[in-house]
Amino acid sequence: MDRFALDRRRLFVGSGLLGAGALLAACTSNEPAEADSKTTAPVNSGSGNDEPGKDVVIGFSAPAADHGWIGAITTKAEEEAKKYRDVDFQAVEGSNDVNQQISQVETLISRKVDVLVILPFDGNALTEVGIKAMEAGIQVINLDRVFSSPRGARTWIGGDNYGMGAAAGYYVAQQLTAKGVKNPVIAEVQGIADLPLTQDRSKGFEEALRTAGFKVSNQVSAQFTVESGQQVTSNLLQAAPKIDALWNHDDDQGLGVLAAIEQAKRDEFIMVGGAGSKNMMDLIKADSGVMKATVTYPPSMAASAVKLARLVGQGKGLSDLVELGVPASITLTSETVTQQNVDAYLPLGFES
Repeated sequence: MDRFALDRRRLFVGSGLLGAGALLAACTSNEPAEADSKTTAPVNSGSGNDEPGKDVVIGFSAPAADHGWIGAITTKAEEEAKKYRDVDFQAVEGSNDVNQQISQVETLISRKVDVLVILPFDGNALTEVGIKAMEAGIQVINLDRVFSSPRGARTWIGGDNYGMGAAAGYYVAQQLTAKGVKNPVIAEVQGIADLPLTQDRSKGFEEALRTAGFKVSNQVSAQFTVESGQQVTSNLLQAAPKIDALWNHDDDQGLGVLAAIEQAKRDEFIMVGGAGSKNMMDLIKADSGVMKATVTYPPSMAASAVKLARLVGQGKGLSDLVELGVPASITLTSETVTQQNVDAYLPLGFES
């Protein structure tokens, strides 16, 4: 077990710039800069970041809330904005049409909002409108799906897809090693196979398993939907009469994955989920089936993005850092939720 822990530390060096806990702690202790026309740089003065300051208009754009995780993104952003009486939060309707999202962001630019928080449906496609906002003097917080140019945003904040896969891989490796399983059959249910985020998750999973001498035996791809999860898992179970462990990349499609497992009456393996839905955490807590853990990809990042947008708009930084401004990039860690710690994570879960 110590070897796994050491390997994991080595694997994650440099992968996360700042954890979610550190971010939230750091966003609570700066005073606003003095109202001095000669002051152009942000000033850290030790306390009070959540105290009312300069009014900030924050525009928000994200894809349509047709997926539990995306729905939680929008909800958590709205809830966070309501905590501050100095924030005017202007959200446009979510859209999975790239051209429509671009048009909506352009509307927010024309309103001359102070800061934009954008979770793009397609990072490449939304890059130019991000650049347009920045050149108009509107700071952009790029949420999760990355723009293709750093010119499109002041700050990026998002999850660690590689780390998510690695966390799942280390958990599986530790559990099977503890049971003395040799040459295990390990299955993987991806999301959309050709997305970079899916490829990063699979790479992390593969490399973490390799530290124990394990590998993925069966891999199928779904579409982040319940229906696709059920269909591909049904095919997987028919192709693999015995499995020791299964990692499903996405807890939303995981409802379908579990439906297929129940239909096939299979229970010989352990299952690890992905993202941290409340549905899966409830099953982990009950400990009555194959679901034993999930690795987080927290939608709370949207709340943190709103916090960052407010800080940027008010000319503040993170007081736990020596530097005066908000960092250019923040990667949130992926944590493993098991029966032992599930109560602590349940409040952060989202409904699939």
